[in-house]
Amino acid sequence: MSELKQNTIQQLKVLDTPTVCNALELIAPERRGFGYTTKPLFCLKPQIEPIVATAKTARIRSTHPNDISAKEASEILDRYYDYIDNGPKPSVVVIEDIDEDKGYGCFWGEVNSAIHFGLGCIGVITDGGIRDLPDIAEGFQMLAAKVVPSHAYVHLVDFSVDVNVAGMRVRNGDIIHADQHGAVVLPLGSVNEIKASAELIARREKVIIDAAKSPDFNSKKLRAAKGDASEIH
Repeated sequence: MSELKQNTIQQLKVLDTPTVCNALELIAPERRGFGYTTKPLFCLKPQIEPIVATAKTARIRSTHPNDISAKEASEILDRYYDYIDNGPKPSVVVIEDIDEDKGYGCFWGEVNSAIHFGLGCIGVITDGGIRDLPDIAEGFQMLAAKVVPSHAYVHLVDFSVDVNVAGMRVRNGDIIHADQHGAVVLPLGSVNEIKASAELIARREKVIIDAAKSPDFNSKKLRAAKGDASEIH
């Protein structure tokens, strides 16, 4: 499991997730077609800074009662909270709903957001549901497929396993960048190159955007601006 340095976290938090994806296209082109969410997720707090955190993974179900005893289910949940409490922080939970009818019931609300935030987890990314929206812990981010009112029969199936949420495959310990646009897994070997690559792309894009804002902008000037941008290294 990897631990992010605080200065790396701060550098990546100033970038939005699309910008991070742009940078990865430059430094890890083999990742262009995967490693990020490809299905829509609702973002509870688009105004707060992006998540940059280590992934903790889990799976849930809610359409039918748990197959194990209440005592066994309680023990699994206790071990899960120990798992959240241990290891690198900040963390983000990436939790897959494995029911066919995803988001039938809700694991995430006021209480679980408070527990997780208290244990050093700053957000959740899930293809399941969330609720208690006005009462979610301050500073805790939620990206989810649904807003639903009830727990139904929600229960934890397992944790620290490989998951697939909204098209993004995640392993325990992956580094995640997420904001209102979605989320992306950061290749470990590229984390320290992302900010510099993002800044290079921004300098190139500025040449084109500035040209587009000029009163006499036309396709000829666009081609010239694109040429100028390509010379920036």
